[in-house]
Amino acid sequence: MAILFKASKQLEYEIDEFLDAISEGVIVFKQGVKYYLADKKEPFLEQIKTIDELEFKADNLRHKIENELYTHSLIPEHRGDVLGLLETLDDVIDKAKETLSQFDVETPDIPTSLSEMYYELAETIVESCESMTKASRAFFKDVKAVKDHLHKVYFYEKEADKLADKLKRKIFGLDIHLSHKMHLRYFATHIDGIADRAEDVAQRLGIYTIKRSL
Repeated sequence: MAILFKASKQLEYEIDEFLDAISEGVIVFKQGVKYYLADKKEPFLEQIKTIDELEFKADNLRHKIENELYTHSLIPEHRGDVLGLLETLDDVIDKAKETLSQFDVETPDIPTSLSEMYYELAETIVESCESMTKASRAFFKDVKAVKDHLHKVYFYEKEADKLADKLKRKIFGLDIHLSHKMHLRYFATHIDGIADRAEDVAQRLGIYTIKRSL
């Protein structure tokens, strides 16, 4: 079965909208980090507002899709897998929103010497999540194409881990107070955590793709 929801174009459209919201949310996260590092307060706050709206939209779409799956008794043999996938995907934008919001709440004092590394980490997160989104779309439309994107999720997740480790080492090599170092490390860890959520999605997709192929 190439397309999972052959009988419901509306459901297919809603899943596309859901995945769009996830993808856009992570891009907005990256832009938010860019504006924060450049000390552009107003554009930064606009990104927080936008990611809030996208996260709210994703939540509503997820609940709507879940309701339709049960109400119309669609794909009962795959329903549990789809629900688990949607929940794990939703965790990605939740983590991105939470992390960007913490920049606003805690206002970390990021030295200029570290700005490029923080932004590079955010860019790598986007690459991982974009591959995750493509793999998810393939799961619903062309399951054979899922593997074409999964390996990229894992690649960029590992790259994010390497960058986060490199960033932390540089942080702890700075001549600043330990509490400042801990605060900077906290944000490196939480940005990297978004890629971990993308990896969780990839792991589910790998299992579900095998199940659909049996």
